Amino acid sequence: MTQSLRICVYAASSNQVAPEFHDAAFKLGEALAKAGHSIVYGGGSQGLMGALANGALKHQGQVIGILPKFMADLEWGHTGLTHLDLVEDMRERKHKLLTGSDAVIALPGGCGTLEELFEAITLKRLGIYFNPIILLNTKNFYAPLQTFMQQVIDEKFMNPEHETMWSLVDSVDQALPKILATPKWREDARDYAVVR
Repeated sequence: MTQSLRICVYAASSNQVAPEFHDAAFKLGEALAKAGHSIVYGGGSQGLMGALANGALKHQGQVIGILPKFMADLEWGHTGLTHLDLVEDMRERKHKLLTGSDAVIALPGGCGTLEELFEAITLKRLGIYFNPIILLNTKNFYAPLQTFMQQVIDEKFMNPEHETMWSLVDSVDQALPKILATPKWREDARDYAVVR
């Protein structure tokens, strides 16, 4: 039996996106709960955030939400979580989401999700975060980002080693195996954080 992991999931709050995105988020919640892993996420009740939490809670999964107080005041928080941690602001939320996590999964999302994802990638590049970062490529959502990031490397804004800081998976079934198969990031990450 694999040890229980604390998996940080970045997810969007939009209810207006295609049903495939909600379905994948719900299935991811189910899969992580069934495997005995805990989820830490943004604490919302709507969109992919709500679907993720509901999928895990359906199977008695441990779901920890990190929600800024102003969002709680707006009643954006999920009321059925294992634990809801109220924080002062978005910066504290991001810090608490990532701190202590054994892996990151980024679901498709907007500017908030992308900001969280890029912070995780940046911290990995700087040798501050060492764990797997997985992009769930539902409906090929992250393919343009992957192409862009390859351009960033080709234009020498990042080193070739940096392209292995994250992995794309096309289905929920691939996410957990990819986490388990991904080694810790290199301890010498700072030696090549700056482009040579």
